[in-house]
Order: sequence, then C-alpha cells, then structure tokens
Amino acid sequence: MMRVVVLGAAAGGGVPQWNCGCEVCRASFADPALRRTQASIAVSADGVNWFLINASPDLRQQVIATPQLHPNEGALRHSPIAGVILTNGEVDAVAGLLSMREGSPFTIYAHAKVLAVLRANSIFNVLNEQVVRRQPIEIDRPFQPALPDGSPSGLEVTAFAVPGKAAWYLEGQTHPGGDAPDGDTLGLTITDKASGKTIHVLTACARVTDELKERLAGAALLMFDGTVWRDDELIAAGLSHKTGQAMGHIAMAGDEGAIAALGDLGIAQKLFVHINNSNQALLADTAERKAVDEAGWTIPHDGMEVTP
Repeated sequence: MMRVVVLGAAAGGGVPQWNCGCEVCRASFADPALRRTQASIAVSADGVNWFLINASPDLRQQVIATPQLHPNEGALRHSPIAGVILTNGEVDAVAGLLSMREGSPFTIYAHAKVLAVLRANSIFNVLNEQVVRRQPIEIDRPFQPALPDGSPSGLEVTAFAVPGKAAWYLEGQTHPGGDAPDGDTLGLTITDKASGKTIHVLTACARVTDELKERLAGAALLMFDGTVWRDDELIAAGLSHKTGQAMGHIAMAGDEGAIAALGDLGIAQKLFVHINNSNQALLADTAERKAVDEAGWTIPHDGMEVTP
C-alpha cells in the first residue's frame, strides 16, 4: 500500500521566512502550528523504503521530525531513504542533498538538464558518485526506482513536462544543460505497482493545459503548486516586484487559477504544496482558506501522512 508523507509544504524560504515581517510570517513566528518547512515529499510502496520528491534545504530537520525516515534501531549507519527524485533545479529542491553526504547509498533521479546543473556546481561533489548514483530520467518514459541493493521498489514513476521555467539563479546565464525547452520543470506520476493507485506531484506549474487536465483526471491524489493565492500578491504586499507567473507558478484563485482549472476532474484528494509565506490561505480564519476548503482542497501541515 502506497504511503505519502508531506515533509514540508512551504515554498522557498519556508514559513516563517527568516527575514520577513508579513502578516503570515508574524503569525507563524508566534504560533508554531502555522510553521511550514520547505516543500519535500516522501513516498513508499512498503512503508519501509522511501523515496523523496525533492530535497529541501530543511531536509535534516524534516528527517528528524519524521519517524518513518529514522535509521533502523541497532544499525550504526542506515537510512530508509533509497532515492531522491528531483522535479527541478531550484535551491529549494536540491539544497537538501548536501545534508545527505555522509556515505549512505541512494540514487538521485533527475532530468539530464537538472543533473547538468548539479554537475556544474562542484559543491555537489561531496556526494560521491560511487555511493550516490545519478540517474537521468526521460520525459514520458516510465521507470521503476530501485532500492540500494538493486531490488524493485514497487513504484513506477513517469516524469512529464509542465509549463514552468529554469531556476531563478540561472536567469541571464548559459544553462549548463543546454537550450532544450523541456526538463527544468517536471511533474511526476507515481503508481503503486501492487494496487495500481496513482498520485501526481507538481510542486511548480505555470498554467493548466488541456493535456495536463487529461493526465490528472481521476487520480487518487494530487499534490499541486500552491505558491500564490493571486498572481500579483507579492507585488501588492510589497514583498517583491515579481508576479507568480514570472516565477513560473500558477495562482490558486482566478478564472485561470488552479482551483478553477482542476475543479471537475474526479480527483479523490487534492493538496496544495509549495505555498509561499505571502499566501493568506495558510491562515485558518481567512477568506482565502475558506475558499480553498470549500473547493475540496487541503492545506497540509508538515508531517501529514496521506494514503491514496
């Protein structure tokens, strides 16, 4: 039976962001229940071996807070984490890899463009490739991530291209992975081989296309980009000069927002992840949260386990 744990539900910087005095951050500095670490998800087919979807900068803290990811009792060196599947090359998706440098075997699965970003930055050489394999994944070609001993994990994963953009720190630079249009922003379809149940994970998505709707329809679980409530919210709040679209993220609200676009697809469970500290839907007593709840979406807390 597939199990899914939300290790962190926040966008880059977390909630509260260390240097932010916005309404949501002020509230979460005061109330630990409102705090969220940066987005990462753990998935397992057997409840014993786990694969991470992205490795957030908060990964060490997330592992400590998640008993499912603790080393086996009596083992001197061990981790249930068998692999990390990267959906993009943003800081909030890859920085946690640096906390996994102590010699335990696992595999990094990522598109060749994202692997090129890691290869171009020598700090990731602390992950010895003789111990930590880097395996390229191809768009729309299913693969079965393996356990460290090579045995099957019980999961099948298909990566697919979604509208988005390259990591912000690559803006204005030559991309280490070349100029191909796809590969920087991926969604994942993860299927439990035993039950046939399918989940979809999209931590970044700039818009919902008809093709994407067709792909997501009828899923047991969707974990979807919830960065901003409205496209111009960071500008309106005085936090940034960028819109959600400029950052490669769709808004929750609006005629072309995620709630409207994904509202009638027969998806059993819908969770927003990668939620920015500017997003009022994080606060339980707001009109934004009420609208999210009424539309059948969930704002998850860190450590929340979901069974599709």
